[in-house]
This record gives sequence, structure tokens and C-alpha cells, in this order.
Amino acid sequence: MAAGTSTRQPVLPGTRAGRDPERSLRRGPRRTSPEAVTANQRDRLLDGFVRTVAEVGYAGTRISDICRAAGVTRPVFYEIFDGKEDAFLAAHRYGTSLVFDAMEQAHAGASDWPGRVRAGLGALLGILAEAPAFATMAIVEIDAVGPAGRDAREALLARFRDFFTDLPDVELPFPVDELIDTVVGGVYSAIYRRIAAGRTADLPHLLPGLTFSVLAPFLGPEVAAAGGQPPRR
Repeated sequence: MAAGTSTRQPVLPGTRAGRDPERSLRRGPRRTSPEAVTANQRDRLLDGFVRTVAEVGYAGTRISDICRAAGVTRPVFYEIFDGKEDAFLAAHRYGTSLVFDAMEQAHAGASDWPGRVRAGLGALLGILAEAPAFATMAIVEIDAVGPAGRDAREALLARFRDFFTDLPDVELPFPVDELIDTVVGGVYSAIYRRIAAGRTADLPHLLPGLTFSVLAPFLGPEVAAAGGQPPRR
């Protein structure tokens, strides 16, 4: 986790091994409920799916590979998911919801908008740095999914607008929503390039520059460089 944040690290899909013996359901006098069995198998399939996609790419991922990585049979996979695309969207939806929950927690803990921007970005970068398989699947391999993947990415980017609802009043010569979308796109692009280059662990190093890039269009470069505070004269 990036320095200066205290957000608890969420357990994203792909951070655990699907075939971990500790996750196997043990037989005993107490029968495990069908709901618990399905939840266990679903979690393991999501982990196996994310790890497989990160290793061989979405296009190269086969259902048999996912099942092998999860320690779950093919019929069970199809009881839970309609296919590979459905599994991708489920992993993406669940993982990104955990990331946003952590970002919102960090964002809410700061006292002003610049501090909230830095805290939210710090949480995002730290979480992804600790979950390289999920980061690769969700940020890079989503391009290979097709229209459904593009829709999921657009929905993801739209959610980032929520972090600008407490934006200080600023006068701009164009709609503020257009600038927000441009800023969000720039942040996403910087994160994408680092992950695609295999440097996911380095993501927290982007925090100063990304914080500046978010603050500067709204507060000006001098205030942004000072961490959101007007520079002393």
C-alpha cells in the first residue's frame, strides 16, 4: 500500500491460488450447505480465471485452463458462468467494486479535496501494485474482450466522476465534465502503460505526478505543486 494511506488491502480475484489446499471443502460430520459450496467454487474459479488470463492472455485462455487452475470441474464452471466472457465480466465487476470501496474509504478520510484526491489515488495504486494478476486482467486484457469489455471499461471510468463531486468551485471556459473525463482518461492511460510494461509493482511511484495532473487543471500548477495549498509569497 502506498505511503500515507491506511486503507485495508482488499482480497482481489487472482491474489489467491484457486488450488490452495486450505480452500478445499473438507468432508466431515457437518455437511457444507450447497450455497457455501457454490460460493467456494465461484471464488476459486475467479482466482483461477484471473491468474490464467494474466499469464496467457484472454484470447489464449481456455475453459479447461481455468478449471485446472481453480481445481474445479468443467460442468461446475458452466453451472456458475455462461462462458469465458461471463467469467471475465464477473471478475472485473467484483474486483473493481472492492477497489472503489477502498478508494472511497481513503477519499472520505482526508480533510480537503486535494488531500482526498491524493488519498484515493494512493489507495488505487497501492491496491493494484499488490494484485498484479488482477491489474493485468482488468486494465490490459479487457481490450481483448470486445464490445462487452469496452462497455465495462466505460462504466468503470464513469465511476471515477464521483471523486469530483466535491470539486472546489472553479471557472472554466468549457464544461467541467469534459475536463473531468480528460483527466480521468489521462490517469487511466498512465496506469495502463505501467501495467502493460510489466511494472505493476512500480505503480505507487506514479502518485506524485498523477496527483499533480488531477489537481492542476482545476487549481492551477502552483497550487497543485504545493499539494493543494496556495504557495507562500
